[in-house]
Amino acid sequence: MTEADLAALGVHRVAIPIPFVAAGGPVNLYVIEAPDGSLVLFDAGLGSEEAQAALQAGFARLGRSLREVSRIVISHGHVDHFGAARFVQEQGGGAAVFAHPGDLGKIDEAGPRFADQAPAFGAHFARLGMPAEVREAVLRSGERSYGWSRRVEGVRPLAEGAVVEGRHVRFTVRHFPGHTPGLIALHEPRLGLLLPADHLLERISPNPLIELGPDGRDGFFRPLLAYLESLARTRALDLSLVLPGHGPPFAEHRAVIDGLTAFYLKRQARLAGALVDGARSGWALCSALFPTAKPADAFLTMSETVANLEVMAARGEVVREERDGAWSYRLLRSRRPRQPPAPRAM
Repeated sequence: MTEADLAALGVHRVAIPIPFVAAGGPVNLYVIEAPDGSLVLFDAGLGSEEAQAALQAGFARLGRSLREVSRIVISHGHVDHFGAARFVQEQGGGAAVFAHPGDLGKIDEAGPRFADQAPAFGAHFARLGMPAEVREAVLRSGERSYGWSRRVEGVRPLAEGAVVEGRHVRFTVRHFPGHTPGLIALHEPRLGLLLPADHLLERISPNPLIELGPDGRDGFFRPLLAYLESLARTRALDLSLVLPGHGPPFAEHRAVIDGLTAFYLKRQARLAGALVDGARSGWALCSALFPTAKPADAFLTMSETVANLEVMAARGEVVREERDGAWSYRLLRSRRPRQPPAPRAM
């Protein structure tokens, strides 16, 4: 199925530039023609002036206007996906905005700001052994990224099983926690279409980001454990085409998923190798995995490190220990890298 075929179904991809190299390219928004003649927008893009201009230009190429958007469905609470939602509302009749309850607080005006959570993240990273100057760079970078978005008032909850009706398509909302707790995708089972946002990308692995609970509580959400379970459910779907949050559409989703599974097993094998000579801090392990990473990227690299350690801990291979307010990880038993599961005929 080509993008021309999708356009005939009333589904259009609009690519919006973003400054995040690790994201895997421009962010994709999807314009869905609704039965009543209005438009549904799946994701809204970044809230920068450049991104908002690209959004307007993309609509103009379709011969449509932002004033026609009646609903905005946000896949998850990251700024490159919801940042321009309020801008879209202001161009027209105040389109209703929907998101899964698990991410609603990241998008809604009433939710906590990064500045509110910064002290808890700083303390969390300190327990993981991250140096003070790196923690400061991480927190500055996080605060800066939220400058590319504006919160939305009255975001409405959208849960698993809800329906997004199009002119020639009927999407069902699928909840795929992992990249964030509340990430949702749109699934059209009759045509085998999936709009997974950042849940499934062809060229890169979605980062399993650290999430802290109320009062900075650790263990609130274990992203990679949740992600692998969500991937298993995605693999079981019969799909003809995936329309991702970054990059062009692709097919053969099971091969992509099997490649992701193998990638994580290799990363876990490297962590096990780094622990053979004894316990190490999270920061030491992060530095071993990503020796050339910039300090400002340490939120991403530490999240990746900790998430893989959590998977290994769930399998009984490592344990996290605390001493004098600091954490270290210790290998419980030697392990050989597991082989990725063989593709299953479906």
